Amino acid sequence: MRFTLRQMEVFVAVAQHESVSRAAESLALSQSAASTSLTELERQFDCQLFDRLGKRLKLNALGHTLLPQAVALLSRAQEIESLLNGNTGFGSLEVGATLTVGNYLATLLLGRFLQRHPECRAALHVHNTVQIVQMVAHFELDLGLIEGDCQHPDLEVTPWVEDELVVFCAPSHPLARRGQATLEDLRGEAWILREKGSGTRTSFDRALRQQHGNLNVRLELEHTEAIKRAVESGLGIGCISRLALRDAFRRGSLVAVEVPELDLRRQFCFVWHRQKHQSAAMREFIEQCRELTEGVTRSDLIQLPPVA
Repeated sequence: MRFTLRQMEVFVAVAQHESVSRAAESLALSQSAASTSLTELERQFDCQLFDRLGKRLKLNALGHTLLPQAVALLSRAQEIESLLNGNTGFGSLEVGATLTVGNYLATLLLGRFLQRHPECRAALHVHNTVQIVQMVAHFELDLGLIEGDCQHPDLEVTPWVEDELVVFCAPSHPLARRGQATLEDLRGEAWILREKGSGTRTSFDRALRQQHGNLNVRLELEHTEAIKRAVESGLGIGCISRLALRDAFRRGSLVAVEVPELDLRRQFCFVWHRQKHQSAAMREFIEQCRELTEGVTRSDLIQLPPVA
């Protein structure tokens, strides 16, 4: 062959970072070594894979065609290396999860996966839905677990388990005694919500738009735990996944407020690139996720066994 795996590694890293220097840093190479590798690859085949836009490198048509095949080649090479080292062929696994899934499900799932396959190198990246979708689309992640909509044309979206958002308040709040509210009641309240771009906020806004409601949003926060603390302290009411509130409801530190006018159901989903090679590790991890939720009707009803 007239190319090397190192050249493919550098090409993929530059495609993901749009910069030779950042690609070199991610691969623990010098900038000159990464630049030489990419230049030599293009010279050997008398081709150009990137358009140079100042200091940025953007994939051209040929580069876009090559990228998924290069990613698949590197994934298979990792599996071969693992087999040659006497392991099961599980090379590495890069999982991305949105905040609710990442904080309350994915960490445990990945822990159980690594218990079964300790030879696998795995990493979990937790961001909001927009960021996870972008990372999967750029082949920076093998798999995404998301809680919001994904309409990206290059990504495959597969439902996993149903989730439900719930409006909640502090025990001392007047709505806590009633346990239920109308949309008109909610318009008079101060709200603590997730930031725009998160799956939770997108689902909440969609449900509210169907009722043509406008709310007084006092705070937008990036973390569900911060929202829970703010609501507990009496700053307002919130709306996040029942899964994230399960323990707080059991303790009584927060109280659910049912709103019959709002449909707050949604799906947790798997997302991966349509052209992505599905490694053995990726297939096994998805299967373990499905095993955990088999027969479960809603995410907060999942039984989470402890990781030994």
